[in-house]
Amino acid sequence: MNNNSLLPFERNRYFAGKMLTSADFAAEQEYMNNKRRFLNNLMYGSGIVCGFGVYSLDDLSLFIESGFAIDRFGREVIVESSIVKKLSAIEGFEQIDSNQLTLCIRYKEEDVHPVYSVNRQKAETEYEFNRTKEGYELFFVDTNEVIKNSVMDTEFLTNGVIYQDDDYSVLVEMPATVCMNRYTKMKVKVVKTSSAKRIFSFNGCIQLPAFTVSDGGHELVVDFTNINLIEGKSVEQEFWVYVQKANISESVIMLKNGVCNVKTDDEFKEEASDFSMKVLISDISPRELVDKEIGKVSLELYGMSEMNDFICLADIILIRTDSAYIIENISERNVKKYIETPAGDILRNNYLEYFKNDEIKEHFENGSVSSYQSFIPHDTDNHRVKVATGIVEIPIGDHAKSGDVFYSGEIMHGLGIGNVYVEVGQEIMENSGITGANCKSTVYGDASLFKSDNKNGPETSTAIKVLNDKGSFVVAAKFEKDYDCMMLIYRWVAIKLSTVGDENDNPSENQWIEAETPTIVLGTGESTYLGVKFHNMEKCSIDYEVMENQSGEVTMDGIYTAPNKEGVYEIKISCVEKPFICTYVYVIVKKK
Repeated sequence: MNNNSLLPFERNRYFAGKMLTSADFAAEQEYMNNKRRFLNNLMYGSGIVCGFGVYSLDDLSLFIESGFAIDRFGREVIVESSIVKKLSAIEGFEQIDSNQLTLCIRYKEEDVHPVYSVNRQKAETEYEFNRTKEGYELFFVDTNEVIKNSVMDTEFLTNGVIYQDDDYSVLVEMPATVCMNRYTKMKVKVVKTSSAKRIFSFNGCIQLPAFTVSDGGHELVVDFTNINLIEGKSVEQEFWVYVQKANISESVIMLKNGVCNVKTDDEFKEEASDFSMKVLISDISPRELVDKEIGKVSLELYGMSEMNDFICLADIILIRTDSAYIIENISERNVKKYIETPAGDILRNNYLEYFKNDEIKEHFENGSVSSYQSFIPHDTDNHRVKVATGIVEIPIGDHAKSGDVFYSGEIMHGLGIGNVYVEVGQEIMENSGITGANCKSTVYGDASLFKSDNKNGPETSTAIKVLNDKGSFVVAAKFEKDYDCMMLIYRWVAIKLSTVGDENDNPSENQWIEAETPTIVLGTGESTYLGVKFHNMEKCSIDYEVMENQSGEVTMDGIYTAPNKEGVYEIKISCVEKPFICTYVYVIVKKK
């Protein structure tokens, strides 16, 4: 009775006067067995429940512990007492020439207890077996011929190709749907796709608009160095990223600037890539998400999954000579598959308590304050001095003429509303015998007095307009002579003196946001993610807005697409709950 087909279920129907035959009793047993095995398969899966340790007793013999397993058809495989076996006594050993064998066990039935048949159907059949014994058989298969039990193909994971050539592929894999306010694992894998001998190196920056990485930013640097694989093998890196809470249902992951660096002939070469992968964002819990994904798998998919009808116990590695062999090693790792049972949950949880840690949580604490802006409070006897500093970049374009005036965007200084003093100084590169060649300096006041140190730099005069009621300011720069440049860079310092206990001295007002990259250069039609850094405040929902018509498009999750027209474009970034906390990004669009 070696029945592998469990469906459909059909049970006996009893009625008065029914004549029962051996077929009816067999149907009764078949119904009960198949129903139990069906539940075993769906509730527990296949694998080892307990036992089945494999050890080398000597160079030629194996010791196999007693154990209990369930195969892919839900049948119970039981070895009630430990056994010792010579390799040559196990089925399949003599037929395998390989040095790597896999020890397996499968369910087996055997008819036992012959009895005299009183009402025999065939004249020559004098005896019938009275019982069927449920047992097992051990056997060897070539390790390379073992079918790896496939994971059912579901829509839980999504993947994309970052880079691909004749020899290697770089793939990214993560859940197709992620959960807000949760950490999600992302895998980046390098796969060898040819038999050619080649050492491979890869470097690229993945932009994750709806996620943050360990430093609080939205960019993940992937680096594989000197990878040397054989065909079909792979190496991977795992990253944990945090899903921000935002009013969006999906986001796109892309490669920064659409390029990556690949090492060819001992030199890194820039390669174009159109990698883009959409990820759905949900506010349900990971448990709900996983339960839903597992629960929607149909019975047809269960039946179509490719699985062995036996249980693998261990890999045996041999050392062979022309006339002899010995056991070199026994490995159970990545061979045995265990079934988690409710009966073992208490003990399992007790053991796992010894391994709990907050490593991932600590790894994702907010990064340090950006060098672009910092805040330093200082108490005196009756007053508190607050100082904030940062960098402001004013895009100019291709050419500036004498008398032209250019303005920065509105800059949040982070000191709150009220009277604040702001000063700006021009960042210059000196070439002076006194201070040393090619040194960066900041000149506050009239930069023309240091003309000898900045012979080729722009001559400008500046003014600052402080918006007291908004906690921000705007910088204006006027050119004193014609000059070719793309950007003016100033260092600003803001100072506020307030009495301790002043009603305007609210810590919540010392909050600001800034763009991760205040100025970006793109080609026409190219896209990039506009990352944001938060200072003295929790991460919150962000609103993006282009300031002029026909100046490109920006999505709710901060992916900006440049227009087909060259120019300098301004994008406003603000907090949804506190619109007065805002910053600006300037995009210089050029044809490439």
